Amino acid sequence: MNLILLLGIVVTLVTGIPVLIQLTRNHPRGLIILFFAEMWERFSYYGMRGILIFYLTQHLLLDDATAGAQYGSYTSLVYLLPLIGGLLADRYLGTRKAVVFGAMLLVAGHMMMAVEGSPAQQTLTYAGQSYPVAAEGRMDDRQVRLMVGGQGYEFAPAATGGLEVKGLPAGAPLPAVLPEGSYQMTNVIDQFGKNAFFLAVSLIIMGVGFLKPNISTIVGQLYPQGDPRRDSGFTLYYYGINLGAFWASVLCGLLGQQVGWWAGFGLAGVGMLAGLIVFIWGKKYLEGHGEPPNPELLRAKVAGPISREWLIYGLGVLGVIPVWFLVQRNDLVGIGLIAATLVSLLFIVWFLVARCNKVERERMMLALVLIFGAVVFFTLFEQAGTSLNLFAARNVDLMGIQAAQTQSFNAGFILIFAPIFAALWAWLAQKGRDLDPVMKFGLGIIQVGLGFMVVVWGAGMAGADYRVPLVLLGVLYLLHTTGELFLSPVGLSEITKLSVASIVSFMMAVWFLSSSIAQYVGGIIAGLAGTETVGGQVLDSAASLKSSVDVFNLLGLWGIGIGIGFVVLSFFIKGWAHGVNDRANHGQPEPIAPTLDGERQAVSPAALRNDS
Repeated sequence: MNLILLLGIVVTLVTGIPVLIQLTRNHPRGLIILFFAEMWERFSYYGMRGILIFYLTQHLLLDDATAGAQYGSYTSLVYLLPLIGGLLADRYLGTRKAVVFGAMLLVAGHMMMAVEGSPAQQTLTYAGQSYPVAAEGRMDDRQVRLMVGGQGYEFAPAATGGLEVKGLPAGAPLPAVLPEGSYQMTNVIDQFGKNAFFLAVSLIIMGVGFLKPNISTIVGQLYPQGDPRRDSGFTLYYYGINLGAFWASVLCGLLGQQVGWWAGFGLAGVGMLAGLIVFIWGKKYLEGHGEPPNPELLRAKVAGPISREWLIYGLGVLGVIPVWFLVQRNDLVGIGLIAATLVSLLFIVWFLVARCNKVERERMMLALVLIFGAVVFFTLFEQAGTSLNLFAARNVDLMGIQAAQTQSFNAGFILIFAPIFAALWAWLAQKGRDLDPVMKFGLGIIQVGLGFMVVVWGAGMAGADYRVPLVLLGVLYLLHTTGELFLSPVGLSEITKLSVASIVSFMMAVWFLSSSIAQYVGGIIAGLAGTETVGGQVLDSAASLKSSVDVFNLLGLWGIGIGIGFVVLSFFIKGWAHGVNDRANHGQPEPIAPTLDGERQAVSPAALRNDS
C-alpha cells in the first residue's frame, strides 16, 4: 500500500474519531452539515492545486516560468474575488444562497477540468526535417523519447552545449550531438483543450468567490452570543478543512499520476458535488441561518421579469468571461494588482494624516506592518504548489510516493500539531504571556525561511541521480506548518480589530489584496527556480537541482532576515495596539482554529464588522 495512504488512514482515525464524537454529541446539527460541505469543497480545491503545475508543464507543455506565472494568476484571482462574493451575500443573497451558487459553479468548473483534450505535441526540427518528441506517464513517472525513424531514443544536454541523442545507430538522419542553435523545438497545443481548461479555471475562480467568504460565516451564526461551544465549533469546522485538503493531495495526486489527468481533476469535482449535495440536503439543520437579509428586495423585479436574485446569478455567470480573459494574461493581473496597491496605499496615507488620532493612527500602521508580513510569509509559503511540487518530482527521492502527494504534508502536520498549538496559545493567553502579533509574524516568517534552508543545507546529500532524501522535504513542510501556526491566530481578525471602524471593510479588502499579491509574486519566483524541459521532462537534472537550490537559498535568507527584522521591530511597536488584544476588551476569547489557509479563510464583511 502507498505509504502516504497508510499514514493518512492512521492519522485520520486517531484524530477524526474524537472530532466525530464531539460533532454528534455537543454541537448543533448544522455544524455537521457545514463540516462536510466545506471539507469536500477544500478537497476539490487542493486536489486540483496538487496536480495543476504538472498539468501546465506536461500536458500543455508550458515552460516553468510561464507555468509558474499562470499558476500565480489563477491563485491570485482565487483570493481576490471572495471580496465581491462576500459583499453580494452581505447585502442581497445571504450566505446560504451564495454558497449554493458558488458550489454549482465549482462543480461545473471541476467537471470541465476532466476534459483533457489532446496533449500538446513537441517537435524537434533539424536540417529541415522534423522529429516528434514522444512522452508517456505523468508527474514523476514522466518518460520522454525523441522519435527517429520510428524508434524512441533518450537524450540529454551535450557537454559542449546543445543536445545529445543517445544510442543513435550509424547512418541515422540525425547526428548524435546537435550543436546549440542548430535545431528548433516547437509546440502544437490543442486549442479546444486549452480553452476548455481556462474556462474550467474561470468557473472555479468565480465559484470560490461566492462560496469561500460565506460558508464559514454560517458557523458563527449557529451559536448564540457568548455560547462557550463557539470556539470549539470553529476548531472542529476547520479540522474538516484540513482533512479535506490532506486527502485531496493523497487521492487526486495518486489518480492523476496512475490513471490520468481527467481522473485526478474529476475526483476533485466529485468531491465538490458531494459537498453541494450535503449542503442542500442539510438546509433544515441550519436553523434558518444564512438567509437573505431582505427577501423582498431580492425578489423585486429589476429588468422586466428578471428579479434582483437572478440578475446577480446571471452577472456571476457572465463574469466568467472577463475572468477567462484575465487568467490568461498574467501581465494584466500584475498591472491590476500594482494599480490597486498604489491606490490603496495613497488612500491609507491620506486617511492616517487627515482622519486619525494618535491611537487610531498607530493601530492602522500596525495593521499595515502585519499585512506586509503576510505578503512575505505567503509568497514563500505558496511555493508549495509550484516550485516545491516540481522540485519533489525532479530532485527528491520519493521512496514510492507520488510527487503531488507531498502536498499532503502540510495538511497532515496541521492535523497533528494544530491542537497542540491551540492549547499552547490558550495557555499563554490565560497566563497573560501571549506573544504580540508582530512577534508571532516574525517567528513564523523565520520558520518558513528555515524550511528552505534545510533543503539548501542538505543538497549535498543528493545521490548520483541528483535527488535529495525525502526527509529534507518533510522537514521543510514541518517548519512551514509550524510557521503558519504562529500566524494563524492573528491574521485577518487582527486587521479587523486594529482598523478604524469606518474602514474595516476597506482594510479587509487590502488584506485579501495582499494575499493575491503574495500568490502572484510567488508564481513569478517559482519560474525563477525552473530549468529547461523537453516534452515536460527536465533536460538536465544537475542544472534543475542547482537552479532550485539557488532560489531556495535566496528565499531562505530573505525569510530569515525579514523575520528577524519583525522580531526586533516588535519590541519597539508593540504598544501601537493600545490594548486592542487585551482580554478585557472582548466578550469572549476568539476562536483559535489554525488551518491550511490560516486566517485567510474568509468570512463576509458583515460578520467581520460585527466581530470588530
